[in-house]
Amino acid sequence: MSLPPLLSFTLLADRNLNPAAVMLRVGKGDMGALLPLLEGEDFSTFSATFPCLFDASLAERLPPELLTALQNAGCQIMRDGQSYNSDEQTKPVLPTTAEWLTGDWYCAPPARQSASQATSRTVSLKLLQLVATDADTCEIEAIFRQDPVLAFHLLRLVNSLGVGVGRHISSFSQAILILGRQQLKRWLNLMLFAASRDDHRSAMLLARVAVRARTMELLAKAGGLDRSVQEQAFMAGMFSLLGTLFGLPLVDILKPLRLSDSLTNAVLKHEGELGQLLLAVQSTECTEEPVLVRILSGFGLSIADYNPLSLEAYQWMLGVIHEQKDAVDA
Repeated sequence: MSLPPLLSFTLLADRNLNPAAVMLRVGKGDMGALLPLLEGEDFSTFSATFPCLFDASLAERLPPELLTALQNAGCQIMRDGQSYNSDEQTKPVLPTTAEWLTGDWYCAPPARQSASQATSRTVSLKLLQLVATDADTCEIEAIFRQDPVLAFHLLRLVNSLGVGVGRHISSFSQAILILGRQQLKRWLNLMLFAASRDDHRSAMLLARVAVRARTMELLAKAGGLDRSVQEQAFMAGMFSLLGTLFGLPLVDILKPLRLSDSLTNAVLKHEGELGQLLLAVQSTECTEEPVLVRILSGFGLSIADYNPLSLEAYQWMLGVIHEQKDAVDA
């Protein structure tokens, strides 16, 4: 049975430096095997919600039926000059002639912080440490009293991201009671990326970390790993970008968190099953398809398994960034 090519997505930012579209890329493989995914409801739903673009060179090498499927789903060819690439370490400015910003500019170190920003970072790091070490609820609540904006972001996220509790959560203690510590730990870590005030990178970093963490979790599930490992996979994806968020060596951030050796070594050294899952997702971010294929095979998976999981992760990311936008506008 022929395998489909890798369908990968690259986040694009708009003029306000918010994630606003994706660039589609298709690797090598049986193009026809990709057709069921592109004609499926999940892809149509995603592309109807979030603009999907592809370049003219891809259009030229796609079979007619695939090109038609993309166009029927609402995907559009990127016009010359429509995008502007930036890998600068300073805040990028989109030219008036361009519509989309590409590049890894948001992975650059954060700008020099003001005193208030430094204080906010200290509070966030302390919160991260308390959550990772399963501190008492009262200790974590005390951190939220120091920074009510953090509490605001957390409650917005928890109430909107499909927790399925059927009731409105209005306090931190209520969130713990209803969700449990493990699920709350997930939202707290995600919230750190959403609540990075005055950081022009935060919206794009939030989108990337949401995709990375969710993809790792879905891969762990598809690979037959148990639920606790799936949860660890999500957290490994989250932790892997904390160094970028805070502008500090990742090893220094992880040290006081007292994580398990397996989780720490996965994030820092790509060791073990979790480390390989992280490497797999990172390989798609830099289009290293052979690395992805090798790692997937070790879990009994293939590109045919990966493509729909990746799409599901991006769809999940939309819920995260839409809620963050609502929080900012509120």
